[in-house]
Amino acid sequence: MSSVPPSAHPFSEKAGEEEMPPVVEARLAGGGRIMVDETRFQDELRTKGFGEKEDGYVLKPYEALYLMLTKRLTLKNKPGMTFDPLFELLLKYDKSIMTKFLVYRDLRSRGYVAKEGFGFGNDFRVYERGEYEKKPAKYVVFGINEGTNTTAKDLSGAVDQIEKMGKEAVVAVIERRGEVIYYKASKMRFTENRHRQNSE
Repeated sequence: MSSVPPSAHPFSEKAGEEEMPPVVEARLAGGGRIMVDETRFQDELRTKGFGEKEDGYVLKPYEALYLMLTKRLTLKNKPGMTFDPLFELLLKYDKSIMTKFLVYRDLRSRGYVAKEGFGFGNDFRVYERGEYEKKPAKYVVFGINEGTNTTAKDLSGAVDQIEKMGKEAVVAVIERRGEVIYYKASKMRFTENRHRQNSE
């Protein structure tokens, strides 16, 4: 795993201000699900890469937190609810919500659309800017908190599977202050080079 020069790094540069949906109304349902009922709100969210159709239109917890933080979400059955109480509530259902949220917020702030990953942990499918719904996700980004013990075998296995999908693996390391640092991950294969020098 290695960092790459800022000029070459896929997530090194901040984009201009992200195009955000207007304020949308949702409701808090059982199990900490955030449901969006009105079609006009669903359409706004879908075009910006938020939410998915799952037995109704649902926002992922980290999506709801991001929209709440940016003042683009109100909960009609919990009027006046702000980011902190919503975070505390969602934490009861997902202990890794902070890791997911920090990576998601950082990617979104850089102008990328990030969607639920493939089950490698706190991972996201990330689309190149302007390519959501036009091309497949180019990257799989998975978040790791600084100081977390991760075995080389587990990391290597995840990178191998991601590369077999034809995507680039990127590790997002979350520092203790909440800053996210990205590292491109790839498998290196060393071949033995035997050079025999004949001497007389």
